Amino acid sequence: MLDSRTLRLGGDLPVHRLGFGAMRLTGPGIWGEPDDRAEAIAVLRRALELGITLIDTADSYGPEVSERLIAAALHPYPKNLVIATKGGLLRPGPDRWTPDGRPEHLRAACEGSLRRLKIERIDLYQLHRIDPAVPLADQLGTLKELQAQGKIRHLGLSEVTVAEIERARRIVSVVSVQNLYNLSDRKHEARGSPSFRGSRSPAGGSPDRGAHWGRPPRGCTPRCRGSRCPEGGPPHQAVRWRRPPRGSMPLPPRSPWRGCCAARR
Repeated sequence: MLDSRTLRLGGDLPVHRLGFGAMRLTGPGIWGEPDDRAEAIAVLRRALELGITLIDTADSYGPEVSERLIAAALHPYPKNLVIATKGGLLRPGPDRWTPDGRPEHLRAACEGSLRRLKIERIDLYQLHRIDPAVPLADQLGTLKELQAQGKIRHLGLSEVTVAEIERARRIVSVVSVQNLYNLSDRKHEARGSPSFRGSRSPAGGSPDRGAHWGRPPRGCTPRCRGSRCPEGGPPHQAVRWRRPPRGSMPLPPRSPWRGCCAARR
C-alpha cells in the first residue's frame, strides 16, 4: 500500500519520495576518498535507520568511491533498498566532468558499478549525460541491451530537456528524470521540465541541493535568518519569501536546520 510519502518507481519499486544522494560522501571536488571514511559509512547507515529506501549515486562520484562506500556500509542490502546509479561521464580531475557515451564505455561503466556495488542487477541506471558526440540511439541502445541481459532493471536520464526525453522515449522506456533544480538554478523550470508537468522524478536534485545533509557554515545556527547568517545575501534570503513550485518537498519538519538560509543552497 502506497501513501503520499511514497511512489512506485517504474511501476514495481516502492520508494520514499525523499531519497539520499551519495555524491558528497567523497572528497573535495567529488574527487577521491572522504576525509573521514568511518563517518561516511556511518552517515549511510544512519540514512537507512531514518527510513531512506532510495540511494542515488554514480560511478563518477569519486570516481568509484561513492559506490564502494555504499557497498562497504550496507551490503548485504535490505530487501526494500533501491540503489540508483549512473554512467556516462569521465572524470579528468576534481570538479571536472566530461561526457562519454560510447557504447564500450557505457558497457564497462555498468559492469564496474555492478562489481563495486556487489549486485547482479542495478534497479535504476541513468545515463548521466547525453554525449553530443555519440548518436543517442547508440547510447540508449547499449543500455537497452544491458537491460535485456538482466543487468539493469529500469532506465532513466539525467540533465535533459523535454525534447531529449521525448527522443529517448522512442528508444527505451524512461522511468525517471534527474535534473538539477534549486533556488539559484531554475533553468529546467523555464524549459518546461517534466518535473513541473506532472511526471515523476524520484531521484531528482532537491530544491536546496540537499545541503542540509552536510555541515553548516561557520557561525550559522539552526534558526538563523537572512542577514544574520554568514551565508546571508540575496540568493539565500530569497528562500524566506519565494514559494517553491508545486510538488517540491520542504525540509522534514524535525530537521534542526529547517529555516536556516544556508541549508537552502
